[in-house]
Amino acid sequence: MDNLSDLKIIDINDETISKVEWRFVKRIFDLIFSLTVAILLLSWLIPLISLLIKLSSRGPVFFLQDRIGLNNEKFRCIKFRSMYTGNEKRGKIFSPTVENDRRVTGFGKLLRRLNLDELPQFWNVIKGEMSIVGPRPLAVPFGDDFKIYSNAIILRQLVKPGLTGWAQVHGLRGEVADRIENRNRTVKRIEYDIWYIRNWSCRLDIRIIILTVWQMITNRTAAH
Repeated sequence: MDNLSDLKIIDINDETISKVEWRFVKRIFDLIFSLTVAILLLSWLIPLISLLIKLSSRGPVFFLQDRIGLNNEKFRCIKFRSMYTGNEKRGKIFSPTVENDRRVTGFGKLLRRLNLDELPQFWNVIKGEMSIVGPRPLAVPFGDDFKIYSNAIILRQLVKPGLTGWAQVHGLRGEVADRIENRNRTVKRIEYDIWYIRNWSCRLDIRIIILTVWQMITNRTAAH
């Protein structure tokens, strides 16, 4: 629901991705893709990265955080830890990560730049909490903040959040220090997410996956 002058407008959606049969197809693809990656890549890469994290800084290997998922339900999102420990005690853990953020470890910068910190989220995909492609899940403290930018953010919760998404492959990742610019980026990110939901297809998912892998290989993820 949105406002148009003095009228209340209700947007009735009938997107392909909302249909049961296509959600089933998307889920099967997620499982096959995730299990294949887990066997061929994660089986040796996760232990290697875990060791390097332990050698580079104190603290746990993984970072767990409550995120907003399908139908506004919370779930525990798992990532490789890329920051120094102790930020949660100082109330800084929910501050958006910006460029040259001092909380990020040296090895963490590499992980974030290459999107490797997100690899453990394949487990969230296998559990059914996330999809390979979809809007990135918001941390719970940021959910209400984003609503002040656009009522359309509610539509993001009609699908499972993704490891990667249409907004991310267009460079809309992370935050910036300038509040006005950050607001504009947030609105644009929501617009890209809604476009993805309304134009979803298996071909689009495959295109986004290919673009994501290519950006990782060429170091063009725009992450920090």
